[in-house]
Amino acid sequence: MSEGAGKKAPRNRRSGGGLPDRGGEDAVETVKGPDSRDERIESMVALYQLPLLRLCYAYLHDEELAKDAVQETFIKAYRNLDGFRGTSSEKTWLNRIAINTCKDLRKSGWFRHVDRSVTPEMLPETETPGKPEETGLTAEIMNLPVRLREAALLCWLQGLTYNEAADALGISFQAVSSRLNRARKRLRFAMEGSEEHESA
Repeated sequence: MSEGAGKKAPRNRRSGGGLPDRGGEDAVETVKGPDSRDERIESMVALYQLPLLRLCYAYLHDEELAKDAVQETFIKAYRNLDGFRGTSSEKTWLNRIAINTCKDLRKSGWFRHVDRSVTPEMLPETETPGKPEETGLTAEIMNLPVRLREAALLCWLQGLTYNEAADALGISFQAVSSRLNRARKRLRFAMEGSEEHESA
């Protein structure tokens, strides 16, 4: 994957020192000095790489594409770091970049060849294993139509608020609420049908 001209985004490694004591937007405003760009992006990578990988994999249904999308997300974040003013959280900002990157990948001509037969067990592992009912829910979320899936992934998998998801998706609060209501109805129907099948 081409990274274009300019400086490359730093590798994923945890910085042992020099990071600000405060997180989120305060950290963006308080970090100064010649190494602030590297420190800021390394902090983002350490905090958000795995959640973004899970998001991109659930969105794209392909491990290598998901890794490419995450890499591209951090490259774009690095290039545009000076333009980030903290009007949204780092998490919301990165999720917006990741979602748009995934959308671009889905538009590519060869995306139709991707094997979409994935299961939750194929998602990158979290630090704490999920409960069986959460695994089943994740499976159904991955099968939702794209617009419903992306809202569900951001709010239910990534933990964003409705306002943050609206900012990340570039839609209104009401649109997020509507998509989640529709997603909830589909999931309830799917989960109830699964339980009936298992009890038969």
